[in-house]
Amino acid sequence: MLPPGETPKLQSVKGSNYCDVSVTLDGRSGNLIALSAIDNLVKGSGGQAVQCLNIMQGWAETTGLSEMALLP
Repeated sequence: MLPPGETPKLQSVKGSNYCDVSVTLDGRSGNLIALSAIDNLVKGSGGQAVQCLNIMQGWAETTGLSEMALLP
């Protein structure tokens, strides 16, 4: 969760398994606006496959997912 007024940037999550989220209230319409940024190569099905492998092998669920990728 990002601080108020800050918007998610792809550069901040590139090559990681993280998701940056920001929330703001539109005072004009009263709508709540939520924004997020993910690197879908890691947070998508590739990351899910690694996470499932970890679970099947009895390893820590985040093994191999918290390190920064060498190449995005």
